[in-house]
Amino acid sequence: MKQIMLLTSLLFAVFCGVQAQETYYEKHLIFPEKATAAQKLDMASRLIPTPQQLEWQQMEFTAFLHFGINTFTGREWGDGTEAPALFNPTELDCEQWVRALKDGGFKMAIITAKHHDGFCLWPTKTTRHSVASSPWRGGKGDLVRELRNACDKYGIKFGIYLSPWDRNAACYGDSPVYNQFFIEQLTELLTQYGEIHEVWFDGANGEGPNGKKQEYDWDAVIKTIRRLQPKAVTAIMGDDVRWVGNEKGIGRETEWSATALPPGIYSRSEELRKGLGIYGKAKDLGGRDIVARAKELFWWPSEVDVSIRPGWFYHAAQDKQVKSLAHLVDIYFKSVGYNSVLLLNIPPDKRGLIHENDVQRLKELSGYLKKTFGKDFLQKGDTRWQSLSGDVREYKVQKGAVVNTFLIQEDIAKGQRVENFLVEAYSNGSWRYVAEGTTVGYRRLIRFSDTKAEKIRVTVRSARGKANILKVGLFFAEPLNDENTEVQLSDIPVDEWRIADGEPNAHQAIDGDRSTGWYTNSLKPLTVDMGREVQVTGFSYAPVTGDDLAGTIYKYAFYISSDGEEWTKCDAAGEFSNIMHNPVPYFVRFGKSYRVRYFKLEPLAEINGKVSTAIGEVGILAVKGMPKDDETLVY
Repeated sequence: MKQIMLLTSLLFAVFCGVQAQETYYEKHLIFPEKATAAQKLDMASRLIPTPQQLEWQQMEFTAFLHFGINTFTGREWGDGTEAPALFNPTELDCEQWVRALKDGGFKMAIITAKHHDGFCLWPTKTTRHSVASSPWRGGKGDLVRELRNACDKYGIKFGIYLSPWDRNAACYGDSPVYNQFFIEQLTELLTQYGEIHEVWFDGANGEGPNGKKQEYDWDAVIKTIRRLQPKAVTAIMGDDVRWVGNEKGIGRETEWSATALPPGIYSRSEELRKGLGIYGKAKDLGGRDIVARAKELFWWPSEVDVSIRPGWFYHAAQDKQVKSLAHLVDIYFKSVGYNSVLLLNIPPDKRGLIHENDVQRLKELSGYLKKTFGKDFLQKGDTRWQSLSGDVREYKVQKGAVVNTFLIQEDIAKGQRVENFLVEAYSNGSWRYVAEGTTVGYRRLIRFSDTKAEKIRVTVRSARGKANILKVGLFFAEPLNDENTEVQLSDIPVDEWRIADGEPNAHQAIDGDRSTGWYTNSLKPLTVDMGREVQVTGFSYAPVTGDDLAGTIYKYAFYISSDGEEWTKCDAAGEFSNIMHNPVPYFVRFGKSYRVRYFKLEPLAEINGKVSTAIGEVGILAVKGMPKDDETLVY
C-alpha cells in the first residue's frame, strides 16, 4: 500500500510539474477568437524565436559587402546595360575582407551576389551577364566561392543578397517566366556554396522591358529557401528578420520582437496592417493596445542597416567620408543597444580590397567596444532572475568605479516580457534616479552621466507575466567627439546667385544652408542665375533635413544656359536612386564640362508620386575631387 501511495504521489508531482510548464509559441501565434486583452498579453509573453532566429540575434554585429559592376561605374544603381568587361578587380582578396571583418568583431558577411543591374558575381547558368563574361580571372572566377572559402577559413558565417529587381533580364516583367529565372539563380546560390545563414532580399521592383511591373512569387521563393537551406534566416522580404525602417543605423527605443506587424510577403499582410493602423516605420509595433486589437503575432526581430560611407558601393571621392568612430559607436548603441542586429556595410574598392580607411575605422570600433564592455563593474550581474511587475533587485558596484552605461538582457528563448524598467544608484546614504527604459529584449543599453555608486537598484516597473532577466551590467564608455566635417555641396560660392524666375522663397534652396528649404506644391523647375559664367562639370542635390521627406525629388532633368533663353539638357542619370531610404546629398557628374551662367533643375517625379517639390540645397560642381555620379545609397 505504501508503494502504491508513493507511486501515486510521484505521478501527481510529475503531472503538476508538467502542468506548471509554460506553453510557448514559436515564431507565430493566432489568438483565439474570444480571447481577452489579458489573455492575449499572456500569450504574447510566450511567443519565442526559432533556433535560427535566436542564433541570428546572438550574432549582434554583421557585415554587408556591396561589390559589383557599380564599383567600377561609380554608380549606386546600375541600369543593366553595363559591359561585363568593366568588372576587373586587380588585387581581389576575399581573405583580406574577412580578416578585416573578423578583427572588427563581425560574425557574418553578406555579399551582393546580384544587384539591380543584374550582374552576377558567380558563373550562373541563367545569364551571360556575370563574372564569366568579364576579364577577371580570365572569365573563370567565382567571387561568391572565394568569399565562401574565406569565411570558412576565418570562422565567420556567410550570407547572400540577391536583388529581386533585375534591370538586365529580358524576362523581367513577364512575371511567371522571371519568377522561374529568379528561383533558378537562388537555387544555384543555395546548393553550390555550403551552408547559408542569411538570405537577404529588398523589395525593389520596377517595370520590365514589356512595361509591366513584376509580381514576385514570394511564397515559392521562401519555400525554396526552406527546402534547400532550412537553417537560414530570411531577411526583409522574408518572415525571419524585419527591416527597422531606415538606413541611418538607428533603431527604436521601444523595439518589440514579438510584433503584430505581419511580414510583407504574406498575402494577408496589407489587410492586417490596415486593420491595426500600423506600418513598418511606426514607433510602436507591439504595445499593449496593439496586442489587444491584434488577431495574430509574429516573432519578427529588427535588423538595422547602414553604410560606413555615404554610399553603399565604393567611391574614391568618399575615402575621407568614412563615418567617425563617435558616429559608429552611437549607431551601435542605437541598434544593438535597442534590441536589434546591426548590419554595417563596408564596400570593397576597385582593387578588390577593403580600403585602408575603412579597415582602420573597424579596428578602432572593435577596440573601443572591447575596452568598454571588457570590464563589468557590477557584482554578480550575470545571475539570472525572474521578475513580476514591481519587483526590485539590488547589486553591489565595484568600489570607486565610475560608470556611465547600463546593460540589461532578457532570455528571449523564453519570450520578450519587460515593458518598462528603472535604474537607480545608491551613494552618500540615498538612492537617486540614473536611467529608465521601455522594452529590453535580447539587449538594451542605456547611457547616462558619469556616476559613482555603492549599489545599483533595478526595478522592473512593468512586465508581461514573469520576465526572465538573463544579465545586467555596468560599464564605462569613454566619451568621444565626432570630428566629421560638413560635406561641401558646391564648388562655386552662392553669394551672387539669384533665382531667375522670381519664385517666392526659392532662394532657400541656394543659400548654402541645408536646414532651410524650398517647398512647392508642384513639379516646378528651379532656375538659377549664377551672376557670371563658370565651367560646370556637375551638380549636387540635397534633400531637406528632418524626417518629413515629402517633395523629395526622385527623377529629374538638368539644363544649362549661357543667356537664360536657350537651354541644353545635360547628360545625367536622371534619378536619385533610393533617395527615399537614404536622404543624403547626391553628387552628379556630367562626364564633360559646360561654360554656362544659368542652370535649371527640373523635378520629373517625387519619391511618392506626389505633385510637390522640396529642395534643401543645390550646388554646382566645377573642379575635380567631388563624388561622381549618383553616389549614395543602394539596395
